[in-house]
Amino acid sequence: MIDVHPYNLPDSALINAEAEDNDWVFWQPDKVYLVLGQSNKADISLYTERVLTDQIPVLKRPSGGESVILTPKTLVISVRLIAEKLENPQVSFRKINNAIIKALTGLGIANLGYRGISDICIGEKKILGSSIYRKKNLVFYHAVLNISEDIELIGKYLRHPSREPAYRMGRDHKEFVTHLLEQGYTIDINDLIEQLNQQFSEIFGN
Repeated sequence: MIDVHPYNLPDSALINAEAEDNDWVFWQPDKVYLVLGQSNKADISLYTERVLTDQIPVLKRPSGGESVILTPKTLVISVRLIAEKLENPQVSFRKINNAIIKALTGLGIANLGYRGISDICIGEKKILGSSIYRKKNLVFYHAVLNISEDIELIGKYLRHPSREPAYRMGRDHKEFVTHLLEQGYTIDINDLIEQLNQQFSEIFGN
């Protein structure tokens, strides 16, 4: 039986209903974590025996979407937006993901596209997935960008999701997901964070 813990990772501090300003944080996990979406169950979404054997911590986030893996070779991008009236989630996804695409393009990464509900891809392969949690006047967005994590690690712990975007077309993790290094891009994380900060400040700065 897997113990599922409440989401308490570094960006959880942004989920503050009393906040009055937009904010964002970028961070790299210190180890491997598995994070279930709000409606996911561990025994359906994960290869539980492998998770237990390897003692991988499992958490459940308040936002929707499918389960994800966080590792030191990924970058978590999290944003809090404050608004008097909440927009359609698709509007928030578009604004934030477009800013991320601009930041990546600024580092020379090409062939980027927006696919499905909230994915960013290189060609037909996913490099970033995101989800949103909304409460009162707050939107909390968080995404995982795969910098260089081996896709086989994803398939080791995550089962094929019960729901998938049409463009996935049933592809397994190896055929569906990629990372920047696999696509030929070696980036400096500090340069990427600088680009992200610049884009977010221009669009969401208070």
